[in-house]
Amino acid sequence: MSYTEVPGTRVPIRMWTDPAAVEGQAMQQLRNITTLPWLHGLAVMPDVHYGRGATVGSVIAMRDAVCPAAVGVDIGCGVSAVRTSLTTKDLPDDLADLRSRIEANVPVGPAGHKEPVDVRKLRSFPVARWDSVWSRFGELASEVHFRRERAASQLGTLGGGNHYLSLDSDSEGRLWLQLHSGSRNIGKELADHHIGVAQSLPHNQDLVDRDLAVFVARTPEMDAYRADLYWAQEYARLNRDLMLALYGDVVSTYFTKREVTFDRAISCHHNYVSEETYDGVDLLVTRKGAIRAGSGDLGIIPGSMAVGSYIVRGLGNVDAFNSASHGAGRKMSRNAAKKRFTVKDLVEQTQGVECRKDAGVVDEIPGAYKNLDRVMRHQSDLVEIVTHLKPLITVKG
Repeated sequence: MSYTEVPGTRVPIRMWTDPAAVEGQAMQQLRNITTLPWLHGLAVMPDVHYGRGATVGSVIAMRDAVCPAAVGVDIGCGVSAVRTSLTTKDLPDDLADLRSRIEANVPVGPAGHKEPVDVRKLRSFPVARWDSVWSRFGELASEVHFRRERAASQLGTLGGGNHYLSLDSDSEGRLWLQLHSGSRNIGKELADHHIGVAQSLPHNQDLVDRDLAVFVARTPEMDAYRADLYWAQEYARLNRDLMLALYGDVVSTYFTKREVTFDRAISCHHNYVSEETYDGVDLLVTRKGAIRAGSGDLGIIPGSMAVGSYIVRGLGNVDAFNSASHGAGRKMSRNAAKKRFTVKDLVEQTQGVECRKDAGVVDEIPGAYKNLDRVMRHQSDLVEIVTHLKPLITVKG
């Protein structure tokens, strides 16, 4: 499917879905974004839905400006996956014990590690990168310096909401480790601080939506935000790297009868800012609920606890600013899902998956999400499918 252009705005909205199917709140958010004088282009992915600050599934390309609320409070949130040498034939009949071991080694929900993980004792963890990131903590906004210990303890932890760890099988029966998480509390605190600063600036007082407050180039506020933003994005990537290392150790220990090897991991942010050039113009591209899908880029597009995910390869569609959806996208809010579905519904919809089946995760029920295969069909000119991953175990916060 090629995009549909929504007319009647200062900058056209390119949509990889039927505009009539987009909820009114989300469409209004998109129209509001086009009022920003710095906007160069706006691409909308097929998983689009209303979001805090800006529409989930939007790719916002701006000249000399960035909107911190559009990036969101989970800076650097994304997905990582790695293929193992194991196959489904290596699995026991009951996966409950393996799930328990994963949960015991990777804290979920608001928890952190009791003591920061000694990353030097882990295999295949980029220690030098972590040392570089951690050495710059004192350069972050002074308002978050008191969170140093918490940031250290939360490195290598999952969080809650739609974050997850999963054990999946691909179309050839190979097992994959997959996880979804971001920059945890330190990313949220940095985002909240800078959103507040942006909303106080004089040039943002007459915006149609307070959440669209921006920083502009060549100002100390912009420089401070970008420094903290890029730090948080790297923290988020290292958080996923550490969880993959911890998860991999659990799997290696569990399958003692054979040596387990791991391919090179795939990792992609879907709430972040990148410096890119389109139409000969240097732009700041914000992907809010979207992944980079440049030509040949490998990415991950998850669905839900029962539907699974797709490993994809980008086709480099510049009309979409080299982007694709970050998942299936929600079709109803968390509160709506809790009102509509029951624990019995959750049990039925996650049949065959070893996972939590209680009231605490009803809002993550597969029925609360859009049809992933339909979403994939809408972006056939953005990515090609490499393989489908079927969930066998899902760990939620």
